[in-house]
Amino acid sequence: MENLELQKTANEIRKGIVTAVHAAKAGHPGGSLSATEVFTYLYFEEMNIDPKDPKKADRDRFVLSKGHTAPGLYSTLANRGYFPVEDLKTLRQIGSHLQGHPCIQHTPGIDMSSGSLGQGISTAVGMALSAKLSNDGYRVYTLLGDGEIQEGQVWEASMFAGHRKLDNLVVIVDNNGLQIDGRIEDVCSPYPIADKFKAFNFHVIEVADGNDFDQLRAAFKEARETKGMPAAIIMKTVKGKGISYMENQAGWHGKAPNDEQYAQAMEELEKAGEALCQK
Repeated sequence: MENLELQKTANEIRKGIVTAVHAAKAGHPGGSLSATEVFTYLYFEEMNIDPKDPKKADRDRFVLSKGHTAPGLYSTLANRGYFPVEDLKTLRQIGSHLQGHPCIQHTPGIDMSSGSLGQGISTAVGMALSAKLSNDGYRVYTLLGDGEIQEGQVWEASMFAGHRKLDNLVVIVDNNGLQIDGRIEDVCSPYPIADKFKAFNFHVIEVADGNDFDQLRAAFKEARETKGMPAAIIMKTVKGKGISYMENQAGWHGKAPNDEQYAQAMEELEKAGEALCQK
């Protein structure tokens, strides 16, 4: 897809995120919005997937290690055709297949149930090792939060991935700088992030603007061309990206907009969409 089409798609995904969280009166919009471009790029450009055959054996795998940003993944899957966009309004409701964290048993397109922070990367590493042992060609992608990498299990998994030279693994860190309690550097600083992954024998790709499709395209191309070691893409993003009053506000980590705030958010996204259509 051309960048303009990806931008339009990302804008629709943002509408779905805000709609889902508003309908549920709960959820995590901030980190879903910061990762919208990477969700869009993965599912509309990068990964070998087929919404008509979600379990096809040779598909690329994706693990949402920061599972609380499920609204972002759900909206992406819906817009990609895995299930109706209307389902997003059932987020977190009893009987819905869209629960607060991804569930492999109930939602088409989910490769791993996740939510306990720090554990998703371990699963992704296991998937990547399995592909190597079986001589399968699929690639494995996992998205971590920058607050999440304060968890020790992340580094145990990284040490193993580097040791086993899992060059079919791409670890993506959404470095929006904020977690539920405030700035990551104040809570428990994980910096320098790039140096840590390098120490665990990763090829590290730093992206200055993870909400820019040109930069994401270049990063994923470099990751795909990396041989003999896993890749880590560390991308700077804006928490709450696309909604003026949510941007760079830790308070929107896990809070739903009220009716007035929802109307404002959708108005802003409508205007953004109209501007993209005029390009």
